Amino acid sequence: MVSRSNQLDSSRIPGFFKLSVPERITALHERGLLSAADIRTLEAGSHTLRTPIADRMIENVVGVFGLPLGMGLNFLIDGRDYVVPLVVEEPSIVAGLSGAARTARLSGGIVTNTTDPILIGQVQVTNIADVETSREKLLAKRTEILNLANSLHPKMLARGGGAKEIEIHTFSSTETSQPMLVLHLLVDTRDAMGANVVNGMCEGVASLVESITGGRVFLRILSNLTDRAIVRATMSIPVQNLAFPGYSGEDVRDGIILASELALVDPYRAVTHNKGIMNGVDAVALATGNDFRAIEAAAHAYAARVGKYTALTRWFKNDQGGLEGELEMPMKVGTVGGSLETNPTVRINHRLLGSPNATELASIMGAVGLAQNYAALRSLSTRGIQQNHMTLHARSVASTARIPDEYFEEVVEALIEEGDIKVWKANEILKRLQSDATNPSKNEPRSSAFGKVIILGEHAVVYGRPALAAPIPLAMEARVMRARERTLVIPRWGIEQHIPARSENPQGLPAVLSLVLDHLKLSQEHMTIEVFPNVPRAMGLGGSAALAVAVIRSLSDFYELNLTKQQINDLAYQCELAAHGTPSGVDNTIATYGTPLTFQRNLEDGSSVHQEVHPAVPIPLVIGISHDESFTANVVEKVRKARETYFDQYERIFDEIASLTRKGIDAFVEGSTENLGVLMNLCHGYLNAMQLTTPALEELVHIARSHGAIGAKLTGAGGGGSIIALCPGTQQEVASAIEDAGYSTVSFTLE
Repeated sequence: MVSRSNQLDSSRIPGFFKLSVPERITALHERGLLSAADIRTLEAGSHTLRTPIADRMIENVVGVFGLPLGMGLNFLIDGRDYVVPLVVEEPSIVAGLSGAARTARLSGGIVTNTTDPILIGQVQVTNIADVETSREKLLAKRTEILNLANSLHPKMLARGGGAKEIEIHTFSSTETSQPMLVLHLLVDTRDAMGANVVNGMCEGVASLVESITGGRVFLRILSNLTDRAIVRATMSIPVQNLAFPGYSGEDVRDGIILASELALVDPYRAVTHNKGIMNGVDAVALATGNDFRAIEAAAHAYAARVGKYTALTRWFKNDQGGLEGELEMPMKVGTVGGSLETNPTVRINHRLLGSPNATELASIMGAVGLAQNYAALRSLSTRGIQQNHMTLHARSVASTARIPDEYFEEVVEALIEEGDIKVWKANEILKRLQSDATNPSKNEPRSSAFGKVIILGEHAVVYGRPALAAPIPLAMEARVMRARERTLVIPRWGIEQHIPARSENPQGLPAVLSLVLDHLKLSQEHMTIEVFPNVPRAMGLGGSAALAVAVIRSLSDFYELNLTKQQINDLAYQCELAAHGTPSGVDNTIATYGTPLTFQRNLEDGSSVHQEVHPAVPIPLVIGISHDESFTANVVEKVRKARETYFDQYERIFDEIASLTRKGIDAFVEGSTENLGVLMNLCHGYLNAMQLTTPALEELVHIARSHGAIGAKLTGAGGGGSIIALCPGTQQEVASAIEDAGYSTVSFTLE
């Protein structure tokens, strides 16, 4: 792991939110914030708390509840860069914090200071004849009491901590009309949160206190009002850094100050104001295994310390005319012991922060609280919280409605545009989009091609063995329109590219399209090719072949070329060759013919044969989509090299897969779903042996099988992508379980 001291701007990761989850993990690793072991743990999913461990933490455990873990970027705190782990379910907090931190770092970041990590223990003494005399006696025995307390935890004392002081509080009258005395034991707990240490000390000195006072000790426990462990954070923002579209820097500054002043005088506003601070603080507390309930209780009690509840921050205009913010609040946290050592995710999060000690972690949490307060006040004083939440709320609603990936962004955009962000509305929009896809307007003719799943025969089919494949109810669509130049437009992917001539040696998708135009003798024509991608990219579902077939069909229709299916298929195969190197030809054949079929290549002359097949009984299937991208060309090349090195072994594996496939074709045609399921499971075993599966794919297979799938295996190239599960009678249960685990599904039945 790279030393944090050698990292420059390690918390600045531009475009982080645009990356996929694996890419974000890689970005953190490249900056030395995650070790190789951490990456393996995250990829395998073994960082999450497991039920057997949870069962030892609390009572009556039946499962583990998950929350999103996000990264707060751009933090510069006391001159050091931090990527801050945040566990929170509320939209906009992570983005708001990262934006606030970026603004603060432009003018030096956030500056903090903390007091010693003092925790107070309380020893309640009752049945005292004279509380003032007892008070004097206890103060006189101060050293003896402290020595006894420290003798109970000598290791804490050796680390520079331990009991440091006592305080005596007296209460002359109570509910029972008995005066009482409370001894406060002030303990520096160093890097521990310290509850057990302080409770133990209070228990240990109880008898001595009774003998000194002649009274009876009743309660002996820590106090969560940790007003001796204080963090203070400040940030200064020049007025020019506050400017916002439609708002001058002065407008933003004055709006934040006005909102702050209301929170200082009005408890009703102050509660909401402080809740915003705790949105950030609690998120770090959860991520680092600290007791957010204790931190919350202390914060709110401290906010009322002057007899009226008020804000924990203050914002004002500084001498330079900029905005100045200050936060002061209790912050007693720990970095050792308890759940910090039990929960593997917590351990990773501490390493992400550079393994801070307790005072450093308190500083980070104070800085996050101040930044979150700034983010909330800035939103309130400009566009308003509701407007800033709208997009994230729409995404949350679309997720709740389980909108398929291929329609997700369109549904989100429509929800925002129509202004009614509800689950029922999301489903209504989805139905409309699906209807448009299957019944395109006559004014906007579109050509389409289906994606595919391989039921049996992956990779072996590249080397002349048979495969069984089927279309899926997701299609790529394309249309051609006249234009002044050749342009590819894929709005959903944010693509608008010129299609160059082949002589210009284009790369990627433009290269494939220039090949098509050249082959069809359309390279001199000007047009816009618009693609509507309803097959997820790089998920092993034949998206690239379906795109090629849809585009070729749209060109044939627009220019009245009258291409046959075989001509379309042959040209789409050439596109696959350009994109993937050595494709089998299955994907483009399914995309062209749109029917379940068997497929086999002749390695000698490169020809292929396919035959349409149909099952004797309905075949209910569920696709589980991992969201880990699978790049077919890379995986096919990996298998090719392995076959060259271990030729005999790989040929035997391919022969075994071929045997399973032939039996599977018979089972498919005869309607023997039980046999087909067994054969799918066996085929997955061979694909696993070739190291084509991933932790996510294995989890998907396990979820599918454990919820009733009789067969489940990866489909396509592997190395990411998707699985296919055979689910007679359990289609809904399997799909729901996969979605509950955070993946996407497509359910369909081959009739």
